Amino acid sequence: MKILAIVIASLMFAGGAQAQDLHMDKARRVLEGTPLFDGHNDLPWVIRGSEDAPHDVEAYDLRNATSGHTDIARLRSGMVGAQFWSVYIPMEAVEEGAARYQLEQIDIARQVIRRYPDVFEQAYSMSDVERIFGSRKVASVLGMEGGHAIENSLGALRAYYDLGARYMTLTHSGNNDWADSGTDDPEHDGLTEFGEEVVREMNRLGMMVDLSHTSPETMNDALDVAEAPVIFSHSSAQAVTAHPRNVPDQVLRRLPDNGGVVMVTFVPAFISDAVRTFDGSGDPPRATLADVADHIEHIRDVAGIDHVGIGSDFDGISDTPIGLEDVSTFPTLFAELSRRGWSEEDLAKLAGGNVMRVWRDAESAASRIQRTRGPSTATIEELDGRSIS
Repeated sequence: MKILAIVIASLMFAGGAQAQDLHMDKARRVLEGTPLFDGHNDLPWVIRGSEDAPHDVEAYDLRNATSGHTDIARLRSGMVGAQFWSVYIPMEAVEEGAARYQLEQIDIARQVIRRYPDVFEQAYSMSDVERIFGSRKVASVLGMEGGHAIENSLGALRAYYDLGARYMTLTHSGNNDWADSGTDDPEHDGLTEFGEEVVREMNRLGMMVDLSHTSPETMNDALDVAEAPVIFSHSSAQAVTAHPRNVPDQVLRRLPDNGGVVMVTFVPAFISDAVRTFDGSGDPPRATLADVADHIEHIRDVAGIDHVGIGSDFDGISDTPIGLEDVSTFPTLFAELSRRGWSEEDLAKLAGGNVMRVWRDAESAASRIQRTRGPSTATIEELDGRSIS
């Protein structure tokens, strides 16, 4: 009987391992055919703040194992096909000169892309993404994080677009002069008139409007005026974890009409109420890969399968969920969703199909808008009736 029990246990273990392999095989099959398009990675910021050699792209060698979440070997293991590299600048940059700060971050990101031409290539359009992914390189796109970088200038916005920025997060952790943040006291009740004009000009350019970090009022105001789908480059579901950085169900229910996508983030406090409410006594709780999957499924259930994606925030977080420790672990998340019953078609939409559709729609909207209006010459003084120092 003891021998029989051992045999049965061995068979059960083998069967479980085989099932696991089947789900991982399915995940890898999906990511071979559809770019895993991550909405947010802060590698340029890590390089800027490197203790050993700040700003030095050569010293932060991605061909070797790095101290952060990202290097070339791990990107390949994680099957990353396209990446929005965040060119984040802090709110304090306004005091030093936000435009200079922003240009320096763009320079770091573009140096990274140029330094490894066999691995990365900058993408300026959806056709670029498809071509670069077909060549088995990582299609690399710039994403601005924080509308304070434009210094209330639509001309600056257009200059950043020309350098390759293809989304801009309207706010960061604090309000700017024309939009309210989700983590600051309300000041404008959403977007000002100039803020609405920023959205319209982004739509005219074909730059995706990113509503991560914004208040619900800003989200709704942007959806009211948007002429193209919006994105949330790195946010999760507020109904699952009650953090102000997450998206309320009321906004999720608006996404099908707009066509936008929420790219679910891995930030522990955004995906786990236990982490969010930890008071510092005892062993700290850890978020898990399952928490991320729960947020993905909630957004799918409320907004629909066409409106969810991935926005990790790797290298922008000090702690990571168990099971999602760095960029090599993406396939594990897709295997988990496969175990939960996700089809290959739905996994492909999550991986990159949805955000790629959003970008195509943004390009189509820009072509249509540009036939009827040229670059906006509006100023914040004209539209909001006040002088900004």
